Amino acid sequence: MATPELSWLIVRNNNAFLRKVRNVKQPFSSEPNNLTNKSSFRYSGIVQRKTVGVTPAADKKGFVVSLKKVKGQRKPAKLYNEVKMRQPGFRRPLKKLRNILTKNNYRKDLTKAAMVRASIILKSQQPKKKSKAKKE
Repeated sequence: MATPELSWLIVRNNNAFLRKVRNVKQPFSSEPNNLTNKSSFRYSGIVQRKTVGVTPAADKKGFVVSLKKVKGQRKPAKLYNEVKMRQPGFRRPLKKLRNILTKNNYRKDLTKAAMVRASIILKSQQPKKKSKAKKE
């Protein structure tokens, strides 16, 4: 298997997930397990051996954490571990996410980005508060 650095040199300018925009120096990326959607070696979900992905759950309650395993890189069907976070509240699923990432020794630079993405997903799923209109 090729090293991640060599793989990045091959796919950095040409891959199906690149989203290039005019007047923007660094293109965006829509690849799975890319937490910041930046096309960079650090956040790439294709070339890194250990990655973390946070996506909203299908039923719009909570989020799904997909972890890429180091072992079994040649078995694509068994490459990802998915964990559904559906705990009530706002802080509890974030605490569980942090525990999963630290317990399994996943990359520390991705922990903060995963927490930010998970909190944005949870905030978007909360019901909107109705504002009281003044009657005059």
